[in-house]
Amino acid sequence: MSKLDMTAMYAAHAALRRDLELIARTTSRVDDDPRRILRAAAGWTLFKKALDLHHTAEDEALWPQMRATAADRPDDLALLDAMEAEHDAIDPLVEAIDAAVADQDAGPGRLGGLTDALAACLSGHLRHEEAEALPLMQEIATEQQWQHFGQVNARLVGPDAAQILPWLLDGADEQAVAVMLAPLPEPARLAYRNQWEPAYATLDRWGGS
Repeated sequence: MSKLDMTAMYAAHAALRRDLELIARTTSRVDDDPRRILRAAAGWTLFKKALDLHHTAEDEALWPQMRATAADRPDDLALLDAMEAEHDAIDPLVEAIDAAVADQDAGPGRLGGLTDALAACLSGHLRHEEAEALPLMQEIATEQQWQHFGQVNARLVGPDAAQILPWLLDGADEQAVAVMLAPLPEPARLAYRNQWEPAYATLDRWGGS
């Protein structure tokens, strides 16, 4: 079986880690109320959308395929159970942060603890996935299954591509950018270079953080 190209997976993980650092920086600011900043931050909205798209694609199109292939491998099934449980643990933290951001009565102190918990939970999940789940994908997933996952992910991104793709490639090296843009039709590549990326670059994503 040929080696799967996981450039997009690692780019997504890198982008999520980048934003976790920016969220921590934003919520530790003392010159302004971090709740107000996060409430208005385009970066927080983009992070939530990208995280949901990434995990939904895995839940819908990746883990089920791997479960079918690993049906007689209990250790691998346990790993896939862990991946899904970690996804389920992340969503309530995002919701709790939104609730803390919207709470005008409580002070901002609770927000820092919640964002720390999100960083710990999501970072741990990404490490676990890279250490065990991605190697398992390389071992048992077929090229056709991997392409299906990519197609589902592309469908979910859909009309949000103008924002999600520049977000995904923010800070990526030239090789990763080239690999990610190569499958796109020429009009989409031109739109990325001439419209999407410039618009993303001018976006104040984190309130000047």
